[in-house]
Amino acid sequence: MSAIVEQNHDDQGIMWPVALAPYQVHILMMSIKDTVQLAVAEELYNKLTKLGIETLLDDRDERAGVKFKDSSLIGIPVTLVVGKEAAQGGVEYLERASAGKEVLEMFEAVSRIQAFFSQLN
Repeated sequence: MSAIVEQNHDDQGIMWPVALAPYQVHILMMSIKDTVQLAVAEELYNKLTKLGIETLLDDRDERAGVKFKDSSLIGIPVTLVVGKEAAQGGVEYLERASAGKEVLEMFEAVSRIQAFFSQLN
């Protein structure tokens, strides 16, 4: 394990190789008090789980910065951020190995995740 971490990290934490990651997708819900965000996060979690994609839902009552820091440290390959875009049906899509992020429609995010993991098999 130490060799894997040594070869797959950056200054923010580990970047698990897909085959060894404890989960494939990390869903970060920014506000547990926002009913729209809660509904979107749970729907994403249920859809991904039914597709056989191992998913971690972070619904802790913590500040966004804490959740982002923890997410980087954990190093799950794909992160979906359910925040203010949820009201319009959008989520932020981030791949841990790249610095880019983009806002996608919820179902497009699920399709992107399916494509991301199917190309690796």
